[in-house]
Amino acid sequence: MPWQIEKIIAVANGLQATGSSGGSTSEQIAAAFVLNRMELLPEGYGDVVEAWERLDGWQEHVRCIKRHHMHLIEDGPKSVYP
Repeated sequence: MPWQIEKIIAVANGLQATGSSGGSTSEQIAAAFVLNRMELLPEGYGDVVEAWERLDGWQEHVRCIKRHHMHLIEDGPKSVYP
């Protein structure tokens, strides 16, 4: 598994557990999208489209996690696809 996916999952689990994380801005944005919790976007990213565009190449990592790795998200849905 690519390190970026592992990092996003770790940040998502941290956000899920405590509402905060030590992740970078992009990692926090990606984690918020993985969790479907836009209230977890970093301050200054109130616009969802702006936040999504900030991810640039990391968008594919978010898609991959949503399709194949949601079982690694603690207390989260196990899959978003049947």
